[in-house]
Amino acid sequence: MTALPGQSSVAASAQATPPAPAAAARPAKQGFTAWPLWASAAGALGFAGTIVFDVRPDAETEAWLSGEDYSVTSADMLGLAVLPGRLGWTAGLLAMALLLVFAAVWWRRTQRFERSVGAKVVAFGAIATAAAGLLGYGWKGALANYLGPEAGLYDEQGLFVYYMLTDFGAYFPWFGVLVSALAMAWMAFAERLVSRVLGVVSALFGLGLLTLMLVSGVPGIPGTLIQGWLVIAGLWLAVGRSRITERDPA
Repeated sequence: MTALPGQSSVAASAQATPPAPAAAARPAKQGFTAWPLWASAAGALGFAGTIVFDVRPDAETEAWLSGEDYSVTSADMLGLAVLPGRLGWTAGLLAMALLLVFAAVWWRRTQRFERSVGAKVVAFGAIATAAAGLLGYGWKGALANYLGPEAGLYDEQGLFVYYMLTDFGAYFPWFGVLVSALAMAWMAFAERLVSRVLGVVSALFGLGLLTLMLVSGVPGIPGTLIQGWLVIAGLWLAVGRSRITERDPA
C-alpha cells in the first residue's frame, strides 16, 4: 500500500519522539508502627518503679521538703511503708521484662542494617539496664517483703542493709539506657537511620544526664529522667518517619 505524501515523515517523527515519562510515584506515608511502644511502656513503668514508688522514711521526706538535711538510721526502718515498696518492685520488674522484649524486637527489626553500630548499642544498653535492674528492683521487693509478710526475720540493722541497697539500686541500672540514647543520637546524625529531631532529643537527654552525673558525682542521676527519653523515643518511632521503622522491602 502506497503511503500518502508526508505520511512517512509523520511516522518517523512519531518514532523519534520518546514517550512522555510517567509521573514519578510518590513514596507512601510510613504510617503507624506499633513495636517501638514496647520502649514507651518500659519507660513509663520504670519511672513508676523508680520515682513514683520510691521508699523513704517520712522524716527524711519532711526534712527534704523543708530544705533540711536528715540522717537516716536503722531506727527509721520499721516505719517504712510496705505498699509503695511492693508497687515499686512490681512496676520495676515489669519494666525490665518489657525492656528485654523491646531489645529483642529492635534487634530483629534492625538486622537488615547490619553495618550499624548504633543499632546494636541501643539493644545492648537496654539489656544491660534490664540485667542490673532485676537486682535493684529485687532488693526493693525483698525489703517490702521483710517489712510485711515476713516481718521480724531481720532486725532494724538487717533491714537497714536492704534499705541501703535500694537507696540507689533502682537508679544505677538506667545508665545502660542512657548509653542507648547516645547511640540513637549517633544513628540520627552519623548513620541517618532515625529522625534528626529524635537524635537531638536523644543527645539532650544522654549528654545532659551524663554531664550532670559526672559533675555532681551522683551515680544514680540517669535513673531520674532517662525513662522519659525512653517514652518519647518509643512514641516518636511509632508515629514518626525513620528508616529504622520502615517496612523491609524484602
